[in-house]
Amino acid sequence: MAYTTINKGSSYFNTVLYTGDGTTNQTKAITFGFQPDWAWFKARDAGQSHILVDIIRGGTKALVTEAANAEITLAVAQLFTSTGMIVSNDASANSLNSSGSTKVSWGWLGANTTVSNTSGTITSTVCANTTSGFSVVGYTGNGTSGPTFGHGLGVTPKFVIVKNREVTEGWPTWINNSTRLMLNTTAGNAGNFPISTSSTLITLPNFDGLWNSSGVTYIAYCFAEIKGYSKFATYTGNGSTDGTFIYTGFKPAFVLYKVSSTTDSWMIMDNKRDVFNQVINQLEPNSAGAASDNVTRAMDFLSNGFKFRSNNTQNNASGQTYIYAAFAENPFVTSGGIPVTAR
Repeated sequence: MAYTTINKGSSYFNTVLYTGDGTTNQTKAITFGFQPDWAWFKARDAGQSHILVDIIRGGTKALVTEAANAEITLAVAQLFTSTGMIVSNDASANSLNSSGSTKVSWGWLGANTTVSNTSGTITSTVCANTTSGFSVVGYTGNGTSGPTFGHGLGVTPKFVIVKNREVTEGWPTWINNSTRLMLNTTAGNAGNFPISTSSTLITLPNFDGLWNSSGVTYIAYCFAEIKGYSKFATYTGNGSTDGTFIYTGFKPAFVLYKVSSTTDSWMIMDNKRDVFNQVINQLEPNSAGAASDNVTRAMDFLSNGFKFRSNNTQNNASGQTYIYAAFAENPFVTSGGIPVTAR
């Protein structure tokens, strides 16, 4: 059996760096190499919201990760194309093409289309890529306890993010059906109210407004692990400057992590903002702040995982528990049995 079915991670997930040119006529092309069904934008050089758009809500509706705010309407639509997106300067604080501003965007490929899924007690709208283990799911809450909705992946998701689109509610984020964190805050694990996942359904814990108010619309981003491409798990810090090594089975392109056993920020690292080790350029989903280099939180991207090079409390405190979500640049071993080198 081949080690992996995905030899090139950037066919399904990609990071793009660009500089805004200030044009207002929807001509600034962001090229992922595919049409993203979920795109996440952030200014690197300034304090500006994280802007998230997806195929279900469309290019005029955005969510911000650093706040519990309801969905906002962008002044100018962001257009999905066969190779990426086209963005425009709308002269607002949320502009994705402000002149001279350096930006980063992360994009995930779904199915480029949506279907109705009636597997659960709630009918959902799903855009699922079963090869890469990713789906975007829209649903309307029914206000009951223990509702279910279909995610379309065909295998059990291990990482799920949910957001109420209509009112001020946070970003409940689960890993492995147990750890529950809020993407918009620094709070630690609120392990109560775990979800339950199966190969077809996600079962929500109750009728909380975070995920199931009657008649309210929600969006969910669901991920299943794919060998050699994605990993969603936990690790324990060792408190040493010769830090913890986390095996993923691939060379990472993107790592999102957070301490779950105590309070601290989320962190995103990727292979485009830092093209060599050490990886030190950080962005925080729970903050609108600009990107910054911080050697006290350094990590290395290796051929088969990542390793911390510090003992900072945010990433490697002794005995503390951390969660992470990682996506591959390349698998450790390709489907043809060829090993991948480190950076």
